[in-house]
Formats: sequence, structure tokens, C-alpha cells
Amino acid sequence: MAARKKIVVNDRMQKNYTYWPVAPAGKKFHPEFKPQLTPAQMLELGVFGGKYMTDCRREFPAAWFRKAKLSPERRDPKLNYFGVDASKPLSYWKQKGWIHPEDPRGWFQWYCRYYLGRRGPDDVRQIRRWKAMTRHIAQIKKHCRKGDVKCRRRQRQALLHWAYDSRKF
Repeated sequence: MAARKKIVVNDRMQKNYTYWPVAPAGKKFHPEFKPQLTPAQMLELGVFGGKYMTDCRREFPAAWFRKAKLSPERRDPKLNYFGVDASKPLSYWKQKGWIHPEDPRGWFQWYCRYYLGRRGPDDVRQIRRWKAMTRHIAQIKKHCRKGDVKCRRRQRQALLHWAYDSRKF
């Protein structure tokens, strides 16, 4: 196995945070974690109003950003695939205790780093949170005709934020 490259993060939210990928990028996921979208696909579709990854691009592969819908100034829900705001502010997530110091931006940051091969003590909790989103899939399937992407757009957008391809339900 080839040596893994140490990743050092210096952005607005983290200084000198270091991690070592221990798994190949996009492989060897926990058996219960089966995201339907890669980080690059999510960014291309339009998630988090385009604001999420604007100051931390150096940490991640350039290819992830070639077709990404980004808004460096402020969050713009029109950039989201479903054109709606489906996000709570970071302060809400902090208040709930869902943000940990290793990933101060939350779940998507954890997923991007996990995708790159980082593994750590927060993986089980984050995968559990990801699995809990299936309740939204059940609601879409119950209340919407298959393929009607205009039905429950906020829920569909929220699912995209969690790497579920809600265009297919």
C-alpha cells in the first residue's frame, strides 16, 4: 500500500488541524454507510446555497470544484439543486451539540474527510445521523408521485445535503 499523504488544514474555521487518510479515497466505507452521491457530485448539483466550501478548497481535490456551484459572498439558495433553502444556521447545529471540534462545519465536512480516507472516533455517530435521514425518504415516497421532483423540495434538498440522491424517489 502506498504511503498516505498528511493533510494540514488552515482555513477560517481551523488552524493547523492535521489528519492522515488511512483508507483509499472513496473506498472501504463502514458497511452500513452507503452514500448515493460523492462530495463532488453534491457540489455540482448544488448544496448548502453554494457557501459551504468556499474557503477550504485547498484541502480537497481540485476536481471536486470544477463544476461546483459556489457562492463565496453569501449563501444563495438559488444555487441549490431544488432552488430552496433547506439549511439551518451553524449556530443551530452548535446549540444541538452536533458540531465537534474535528469538523467545525458539520456533517458534510466529516463526509468529505471520510471520503478522502480519514477514519476516526466520530464515524459511528455521523453514520448514525446519516442513517436517520431515511425518515425523509419515507415521507417523500408516501406523499409524492415517483419522479415528481417538485413535491417536497425542501426535504429533497435536505436529503441531497446528506448524500442521498432524492431526484430518484
